[in-house]
Amino acid sequence: MKIGMNMLLWTGHVTEEHVPVLKAIKATGFDGVEVPVFDPSDEGHYRWLAGVLDDLGLERTVVALIPDEAHSPLSPDAAARAGAVEHLTRVIGCAQALGGQVMAGPWFQPLGVFSGDPPTETELEHCAEVHRQLLPLMRAAGITAGLEPLNRFEAYLLNTMEQAAAYAARVGEGGIGILYDTFHANIEEKDPIAALRTIHASGNLAHVHISENDRGTPGSGHAKIREAIAVLKELGYDGWLTIEAFGRALPELAAATRVWRDFFANPEEVYTEGFRYIRDCWDGA
Repeated sequence: MKIGMNMLLWTGHVTEEHVPVLKAIKATGFDGVEVPVFDPSDEGHYRWLAGVLDDLGLERTVVALIPDEAHSPLSPDAAARAGAVEHLTRVIGCAQALGGQVMAGPWFQPLGVFSGDPPTETELEHCAEVHRQLLPLMRAAGITAGLEPLNRFEAYLLNTMEQAAAYAARVGEGGIGILYDTFHANIEEKDPIAALRTIHASGNLAHVHISENDRGTPGSGHAKIREAIAVLKELGYDGWLTIEAFGRALPELAAATRVWRDFFANPEEVYTEGFRYIRDCWDGA
């Protein structure tokens, strides 16, 4: 098991100004960081960042998303679906330059865009066609897919682990890795722990986000984090437990994730207390 910290708590684009934060994360004991790759226009930047993280001894995963409807995998517009393939191909290139191990995130539809209806068979198949083109590129780059179902207030194509397992079977291509997030499971699953067992049993569990029910400091709320970690240890999970928390530092991201108030005193509380909590849960399981 490895413990990671998602950099979205501070920024959507990690630069030299965040090196002190990276050093503090390393000093806390983290194995790695999750780096947003929202702007995949400059592979050289991520190659530079890889060197910084190598020097610090931090491994990395990446988080990606769909920027807008012009790059939507489920769009009825073939040009938009081609745009999705182009965008995500560039993300994969940047992730490879960074040395990213997992490509996490909801890269199946734009955040907060809804049709007003449940996902259709056509939408699911359009999205699967896009992902089938990308999975061989990811494998060639040594990157594991970590597709992340979201709660129904942020997305509508994939909300639950049952839907995710069915979608992975639809995609085929050896299956697409699925991310389990304790925040989204707290909203969408009737039994979050049973849902975790479901996605593990499907063979598609690839990544885990540790996120409190209010997106604040892990261990400070009522999401079933301790129970989830105990099950993961029981099942022999050997992947990442990555803290994902959001504050008000990035107004656009705060709006997208519906963060309207502060959930913690400062970011240091999130990563120091969160790390200790995950370690305690794992060691005590």
